[in-house]
Amino acid sequence: MPTHVSHVSRVRHGFTLIELLVVVVIIGVLAAIAIPKFASTKGKAYFAGMQSDLHNLTTAQESYFYDHASYTAALDSLQFNTSHGDVVVVTAATVSGWAATATNPESYPHFCALFMGTASAVAPATAAGVVACQ
Repeated sequence: MPTHVSHVSRVRHGFTLIELLVVVVIIGVLAAIAIPKFASTKGKAYFAGMQSDLHNLTTAQESYFYDHASYTAALDSLQFNTSHGDVVVVTAATVSGWAATATNPESYPHFCALFMGTASAVAPATAAGVVACQ
């Protein structure tokens, strides 16, 4: 009687080292592309928040002026809240104008500025009532 040798087929479980390395390299390339895009978007959001804060400060200052016939440098006197992480400072306030800056530690050294009325311009703002950022 002839002997019959049967071949046992191997069932493969899991991934090979090469397959896992290829996946890790692909994920690394995608992350290298995505992270700078995310950082850029995050920076734009900080600028938008600072600009929005200065526009909202304008409304709060005008409301205060209506009640007191002058502007104020004290943010506590205004019904005004900043965006998370933003720091708004009123650098000048008189009966005829005011100036302010907005910064965010996450976007340092960039900042925004605004002046109204007869207040001295705060760089980078060059036109009254127009928020400027650098």
